[in-house]
Order: sequence, then C-alpha cells, then structure tokens
Amino acid sequence: MTALVALLSRHRRLVEAGAVVVVIALGFAALNALTHEIRYSQVRAAVHALSPGQIALSLALTAASYLALTFYDYLALRTIGRPLPWRTAALASFTSYTLSHNLGLSLLTGGSARYRIYVGAGLDGPDVAKVVMLAAGNFWAGVLAVSGAAMLVHRGGLDFGAVVLGARTTHAIGAAMLALLGAAAFAVGRARQMALGGLRLPLPSLREIGMQVGVSVTDLACAGAALFVLLPGADPAQLPAFVLAYALGIVVALVTHVPGGLGVFEAVVLAVAPGDRAHLFAGLIAYRLVYYLLPLALAALLLAWREGTRSRRVARLVGGVQSVATGLSPLLLASSTFLGGAMLLLSGSLPAIHARMGLLADVMPLPFIEASHIAASLVGTALLLLAPGLYRRLDGAFLATRLLLVAGAVFSLTKGIDYEEAIACLALAGLLQLTRGAFYRRTALTETPLTAGWVAAVAMATGLALWAGLFAYRHVPYDDDLWWKFALRADAPRYLRAALACGVFLAGFAVWRLFAPGAARADRGATTQDGPAIRAILATSPRTEAMLALTGDKRFLVSAARDAFLMYQVKGTSWVVMGDPVGAEGSWGELLWTIRDMSHRQQGRLVLYEISAAMLDLAIGMGLQIVKYGEEAVVDLTTFELETPPLRSIRKSERTAARAGARLRVVPAAAVPVILDELEAISDEWMAAKGQREKGFSLGAFDRDYLSNFDMALVMVEDRIVAFANVWRTDDLSEASVDLMRHREDAPRGTMDFLFTNLLLWAKARGYRRFTLGMVPLSGIEGGHLAPAWAKAAALVFRHGERFYGFRGLRGYKEKFAPRWESRYVAGPHGIGLLQGLHDVSRLIGGGGGAGEAAGRIAPVAVATDAMVTA
Repeated sequence: MTALVALLSRHRRLVEAGAVVVVIALGFAALNALTHEIRYSQVRAAVHALSPGQIALSLALTAASYLALTFYDYLALRTIGRPLPWRTAALASFTSYTLSHNLGLSLLTGGSARYRIYVGAGLDGPDVAKVVMLAAGNFWAGVLAVSGAAMLVHRGGLDFGAVVLGARTTHAIGAAMLALLGAAAFAVGRARQMALGGLRLPLPSLREIGMQVGVSVTDLACAGAALFVLLPGADPAQLPAFVLAYALGIVVALVTHVPGGLGVFEAVVLAVAPGDRAHLFAGLIAYRLVYYLLPLALAALLLAWREGTRSRRVARLVGGVQSVATGLSPLLLASSTFLGGAMLLLSGSLPAIHARMGLLADVMPLPFIEASHIAASLVGTALLLLAPGLYRRLDGAFLATRLLLVAGAVFSLTKGIDYEEAIACLALAGLLQLTRGAFYRRTALTETPLTAGWVAAVAMATGLALWAGLFAYRHVPYDDDLWWKFALRADAPRYLRAALACGVFLAGFAVWRLFAPGAARADRGATTQDGPAIRAILATSPRTEAMLALTGDKRFLVSAARDAFLMYQVKGTSWVVMGDPVGAEGSWGELLWTIRDMSHRQQGRLVLYEISAAMLDLAIGMGLQIVKYGEEAVVDLTTFELETPPLRSIRKSERTAARAGARLRVVPAAAVPVILDELEAISDEWMAAKGQREKGFSLGAFDRDYLSNFDMALVMVEDRIVAFANVWRTDDLSEASVDLMRHREDAPRGTMDFLFTNLLLWAKARGYRRFTLGMVPLSGIEGGHLAPAWAKAAALVFRHGERFYGFRGLRGYKEKFAPRWESRYVAGPHGIGLLQGLHDVSRLIGGGGGAGEAAGRIAPVAVATDAMVTA
C-alpha cells in the first residue's frame, strides 16, 4: 500500500489528468444515454426556431450576470480593507471568470489573470488570496441560497432518476439549507477574522454578507434565466426545478474539474431539469455560445486592441491597462485558439448544409471537397496542440498558428462554404497579428510541455467532436462500405474519414513525444532526481549561494550519510564544482574525493569554482592549485544603519527613487508563478537593452521553475512593476541575498539602490544577520613585483580592463554599502590545465559562445562573466 501511495504521489499530475479524462468520458456517456431518443434534425430545428427576441433577452441577462460578477471582487476588496476602483475590480473579475468559465483550470487561467491585475494595482499575494477566498465563499453562499429557495417554493417533489424526493422532503431540505446559510452568516458576521491556511482572513459584517449574497443570487439568477429564456414554451411554474437543476450542474462541473464543465454540465441539466429534452439540448447549445464563447471573444478582442495600441498618448488614456493586456493576451489567445481548433473539429463531425454543398459542387470537384474536409479537421487538431505554445509565448507557435488559421479559413470555405468558421479563423489570425509582440520567446516548439491540464482539454475537445458525430449519424447504419463512399451528401463517411485522420495524427504526435530524446542521464552516483534529499540539506545551509542547486542546470553528488551534497556540471573535459559543498562539513572530504575519482576515471580535470577559505585545506590536500578569484561583499545586518555617514550616497540615491514614487513589495514564493509573464517581459526588455543573454551555472537565469522557489522583491511605481529581484534566504536566518535582478528602461533614477537598500532593511527587520551583495571578480588580488604571473595579470585587468568588464565600477558600487570583503578562490590542476579549466567555466556560464567565449580568450579573467550584471 505504501509503495502504491508513493507511486501515485510521484505521478500525481498524470493521475489527476487521467481522472479528469475518465470523468469526461463518463460525462459524454451520460450525455449519450440522455439524448438517445433525440435526433440531430430535432436539435437543429429547435436551434433554428429560436427567435431574435429570445436571443436578445438571453444576451441582456448574460450581461447582467457578468455585471453582477464584477461585484464579487469589489465587495471582497472592501472587506479586506484594500478598496480599489470598480473598473479595476471589473476588469479582474470579467477576465478571470471568462477564462475559468470556458477552460476551467481556474488557478492557471482565472487565478493568474486576477493576480496580474491586482498586483499591478498595488495588492500583494496574501491580499489577492483573501479576495479569492471571499469571492469563492460568496459564490457558494449564493448557490446555497438559490438552491434552498428553489426547493422551498417548488411544487411537488424532485425526481433525480436514482433518487426521488417527495414534496415534504424537498421543502424540508430547502428550509434546512436556508437555515444553515442564516446560521453561517450570523456566525461569520460576529467574528472579525479567521485563520485559514496560515492566513488571517478578515470576515464581512452582517450588512456586507447581505450585500454579497444578494450579488451572488443576482448572478446565478441572471445566468440561469439566460438559459431558461432560450427554451421555447418554457412553463414559469417549472422555474424553481430548472434553477435547481442549473445550480446542481454548476456545482458538479466545478467539483469534477472538467474544462469548462463541457458535457458534465449538460448531462446534469438534462437529467434534472423538466421539459422536452430536444428543446432543452438546443437551448444548452445556444447557451454555450451566448454565455461562454461570446464573452471570451469580447475579452480577447479588448485585450488584443489594448496591446495593439502602442502610442504613449493612448496608453495614458487607457489608464495603465497596457501592461496588463500584454500579460493576459497570450493566455486569452491560447484559449481562443484552442476553442477555434475545437470548432473546426466539431464542424467536421456534423452534417454539412446541403444547399451550400450544391453551390460548392458547381465550382469545386468532389475530390477537392473531400480533401478539404479532412484537412480542416487536421488543422483543428493541430491548433489544439499549438495552444500551449501560444500560452508560453513561443514565436514558432505564433507563426504556425497564424498560418494554420488562414489555412483553416480556406478549408472551411472549400469543404462546405462554412463562412462563419472562416470569419472566426481570420478574426483570430488578425488578433494574433495585432499582439505579435507578445510572442517573443525563441524556444523550440518541440520542447513545449503538454501539462496535465492541456492533455485533459485536448481529450475533452476530441471527445466532443467524436461524440457529436456519433450523435448526428446514429440513424445511419454502420457498414464497411461507408469508408469508401464518396458523394456530395455523404456526410457520415466524411466524418469517419476525418475522425480516423485526426486519430492517426494524435497517435503519431503521442508516439513522437514518447520516443523523443530524453535528457542526458547523470553518471553513477551523481543524482539529479533526489529532490527531497537536496531540499532537506538546503534547509540546513547557512549560506544563500546553496540556492544555486535549484537552477536546474547542475548534477548532484550526495554523501553516504545523506547529510551533504555538492553540485557540479561537466563542460568539455572539465568537471566544475560550484562553490563549497552544502551540508555537514564532516562529509565534504568524502564528496570531494568521490568527485575527483569520478573525473579521473573519465579522463577529465577537476575545477573547484568560487570556493571559500573553508575549502582551502581540502583542496591543497587533493593536490590542486589555488588561485584567488575575487572577493564577496557581505553586509553585517546587525550593525547596519542607513542614517550613518558612510551610507550618505546610497541614502541620497534611495530617497531620489522614493520621491519618484518607488516602493518595495515582497511577493511570497507561492504567488510568484502568476506574475512571471510580466516579469519575463521586463527581463527581456532589460536583456535587449543591455545586449546581454542569459547565463547560468553560477547565477540564475530567467527560468519559471527556478524563480517559483523564491520570494520576489518588486519595485513598484504608480502600481506598476519597474524592477524585480528574487530573494535568497536561509532557514536559520543566517543570510539573505538576491540573485536575478532586472529593471525597465524607464525605471526612476536610483531604482536599484532603492531595491538593495530596502531589501537590506527588510532582511534586518526579519532577523537576518548578514546580506551578501555577490562577487567582484579579480578584486583584492595584489600584483606586486614578487607576485605570480596570474596575479599580476589579474591585477592588471582589474585596473585597466573596463572595456571588457566593469570590475572597478562593480567594486565601487558595492563599496557604497560599507560591506565586509571575503575572499573566494578557484582550485584546479597545475599549469595550463587550470587555464583550460577556466575556459570551460566561462563556456559553462556563458552558454558556450558569445560573451562567454570572448571572456575565455583572456583567461584567467574568464570567470568575470559571472559577476552581478545589474550593477
């Protein structure tokens, strides 16, 4: 049992995706059983029978529902004491709920949209978490109120199929639900706050609870009524039972985590709601378009327009929403592209409009029509698989998607003159063109991960298309000859061939991903997978440099006692160990001699990079040559005081930025993933302005998985992020530091001084004893007359090498903080082997070319590329 639990835990995401896929299959199976007596022609006739008045009324009620949704967050913000303008709360609510309604995955989609907007408005992670909790509680209170009231006023009992409730039982349950809601409201109204997951959550007063429940009831009532008015001849007396069915469908869709509740919501409503199922099913289809897809299209259009507006004058007019649009449009367009692919698949599964096919046959040969039908379905399948690449802002995904959307529009016209689909494809391609600046990551498309959520969504879309075809052609008897029947009105054979082509395409894609080359495996004894042991040892380290173990570009060697590890990587013939071993010093010798033996057996050279004085005895004992690399600036926080004469210049610079509106906000690690898109845009802007590229090994790069491990320090100006740095901290409060630091080009003067100064004060207030400002390469190396040649060269480069790197400027910058300087060393083989090893280190840090290679040619100063580039 323990082994099974461990296996499930290790593959938790895969198990979750499998569970969602199973629920999707069960939902479509239930939907198939509930619609067994319904013909496709009946549903199509019912949809066409909808009057313009019904559609207009449904649109009005949808608008009222989304308007009510905006007050969930507005009231929650007032409850936590962080009120914001209604338009800000409305933007967050509309974007968040539009995404989560269509795709589910609320934390990934709706949650990230809400967080991005509120962080830009000045809130921090805990504040946003409180808003989400209060809004969720508000929603469930509304569900309880609506369901209880519906059961209380309903005439007669309820028949759920397997469960039948009498009239008295129904009324009693409804009264109990309302009584429970009243008791909970009274208890919450009397309490001031509650502890939830380590978070102190302010609770609303009785008056605020009444307002929140009123908003929730209005939202659910309008949303349910938007569906009810689409049912022809609906009996008002059946409204309570219908509202109950609607609320139950919403709850089941949320609990099962099926993307958008597709299939599950419809199955529950069909099972519970009274009335003719053919008309009810037609109403549900129209409701999907009105309440779900139309708001998503509106949100995508608005944000694409915002991002396409580049002038500063217009940016001022839109009130600073430009940066929000930049961060949200990839997510919205990825969602829209996915739904566009599902649209093409669904179209390929349903019968064509025969009148249009007759017109098409006059100008297009039948083989071309058949080929276009299959091609349109294949384009739809490809769009499903490209959507994750758009979400990750890949330029390859952008180019391929834009091309496929244009092809999809052409094939939609040549397979059946489906101009509606062609217009949707071309409109989406146009929105992508408007937002092309958001897709700037030049990452290999083949490396795009298909997460559990995307796998479930692809399964849902393909399952819907397959089921729709089975539903539409259930009256057509299956025969082997259907596969080879080619005729203008042979819709069922075309569906079978398109489904087979899409199935082969998906199977080929799965096999290709399955057999794609994996990452190189570490040598025996060098584990890269022992994450729990690595993190447990990291928790004991008194030095923040140990956090480099989380960058994802290293191998690890763990001691036999599992109380220490060292991190290293192989470049060329050099085995480079990064810094001191981490953990119990008693195990350092074992680790170093083990790595020395491993490198020797592989005919490699061992290089110990950026080691401290504590390592010198061991390095000398191993017969390695010791070279001083530079010095590290360390600030003693126990004696750090800003109002002292040595800190006059830094104090002046900090106050200059503060007068320009700068303020510090530290976002907790748990909340960092949802702001990474905006931080990445800042990072890319900084890299382009400096002419730099990401480095690695001895410092972190902009990597989402890496940065999600740490708190993030933000410099905000007028509720806009202008600079950031990830914060390193030790668990024992020994040391704090920063690693990756980036800022916008228009950041106020003194922004980085402001960031450092306030982080030093922030760390001191939390009890940290020291703060390291990082290394200065070649600093502190004396090049006297009797010094060795390498020391003379290093001292010469330090004094006169500004054209290669700002060594003296970097030391001067850090000197402003009055630090203590601690020496760092490099240890390696004697003679030319050390220079070769340093060349490999420069390639390892710089990625094997460009600046790294140039630095390697002036060894031993190659290691200078490792410095803090933001200074």
